[in-house]
Amino acid sequence: MYSIIVPVYNRPDEITELLESLDAQTVKNFEVVLIEDGSQIPCKEEAGQYAERLNINYVSKPNTGRSDSRNVGMQEAKGDFFIFFDSDCVIPPHYFEELEKTVSEQNFDCFGGPDAAHSSFTGMQKAISYTMTSFFTTGGIRGGKRQMEKFMPRTFNMGFKRKVYEKVGGFKDMFGEDIDLSLRIQEAGFSIVLVREVFVYHKRRVSMKKFYKQVNNFGKARVSLYLLHPKALKAVHALPAVFTVGSAMLLILALWNWLWLIPLLAYMLLLFGDALRTTHSLPIALLSLPVGFTQLIGYGVGFLQSYIEKVILKKGLEDAEYLKKHYK
Repeated sequence: MYSIIVPVYNRPDEITELLESLDAQTVKNFEVVLIEDGSQIPCKEEAGQYAERLNINYVSKPNTGRSDSRNVGMQEAKGDFFIFFDSDCVIPPHYFEELEKTVSEQNFDCFGGPDAAHSSFTGMQKAISYTMTSFFTTGGIRGGKRQMEKFMPRTFNMGFKRKVYEKVGGFKDMFGEDIDLSLRIQEAGFSIVLVREVFVYHKRRVSMKKFYKQVNNFGKARVSLYLLHPKALKAVHALPAVFTVGSAMLLILALWNWLWLIPLLAYMLLLFGDALRTTHSLPIALLSLPVGFTQLIGYGVGFLQSYIEKVILKKGLEDAEYLKKHYK
């Protein structure tokens, strides 16, 4: 019934963990479509180790990016329902059991689930997981209990029916391609639901530098999404940019009077308290402070750079027009 589609690029160790978690599922009515995207370190051998325990379709192709890889995966898939995981995900053993239960109780076309940190993750991974899912850093837009915008599935944990793909098309070659597809699915009239019970353990980036680059690209992607879907830009998406500019102004004003630092200190205290309450770990709560600021500033800088370039200076508008015409 289900086709799990995973793009892979030089991640054989991650694929081993992912396949191991899929082998441990209490319900196994799925195939696994691995798309090797021109890797120099392929995972064919690792996939072969699970060939007798899982229904694996291993596809190797030249490097064309994750969007095209997922599109190739859908072309190769035999299931009625396509499910997308990132290669750095580990799937809890009851994932498909919970999904089956939800499918039998609800009628929907597309779903998404949240992500969480496994107990075996490093302190950095747990801190990143907290900040990426906290209401006080993302507004809860990644599947949290409190949200400031309508939930949009993302490809670390996303699925939809084959008929959706046949009507809407595949992923575009852009940052934010999963949100773009979710918006197109919504605009086509298909139903989208958040299923909190089908979460995944998501390892994410393991260094501050890589994390900054990732969230910086997220900020740039949000402007590209605005050009494609103007109504999809909400106030919550601009908050990191406001935070970035506001923090810079407060730091400059603090050169004359340290009292201007009070708003930043208050936010740090709020973030620390919530991280401590959520993670029950003092080291992770302390680490969440630099990680949280890295996330907000990285996203905010990317958003501002792209907004100035593409909206104010109107550079790159031809790229947006090109993307609008694709996959119709």
